Amino acid sequence: KKTGSGSLPAAGFMTPSVPFAERWIIAMNKPLSPCRHPGCCTLTRQSYCDKHIAQHQRQSRRQQDNRESAARRGYGKKWRQESKQYLASHPWCVSCLAAGRRTPAVEVDHIKSHKGDKKLFWDRKNWQGLCHSCHSAKTAREDGGFGRSPRG
Repeated sequence: KKTGSGSLPAAGFMTPSVPFAERWIIAMNKPLSPCRHPGCCTLTRQSYCDKHIAQHQRQSRRQQDNRESAARRGYGKKWRQESKQYLASHPWCVSCLAAGRRTPAVEVDHIKSHKGDKKLFWDRKNWQGLCHSCHSAKTAREDGGFGRSPRG
């Protein structure tokens, strides 16, 4: 496929049907932009410069934390059903209500971290409804998100 104004292929140029030499030429024509690593101004055709690319290899949070899957940690079908019922009877984010806002709760949070304790995990007195924003902030504070170390 050719673009309207030039001789280079359109966006699907990374498909195997486009010869390697042509893909290389297209990649070399990509404009330089600053490295995405904070504070680095090195110009590159990739997301990160050669110095920082190893630090930013994409991994899922589960891989980074060496965590089991959500289902293995208890967040399977039964949890989805129970949390849906809980939210039906507790529709507002408790953190937002405390701040004078009325925001729908969309996630069930464990007030005290259960750390694998199934009794505490299923104890509804240990549950609270939170909006996504409040749940993310609480999780980051407690689990060490956004580069922080976990509270202990």
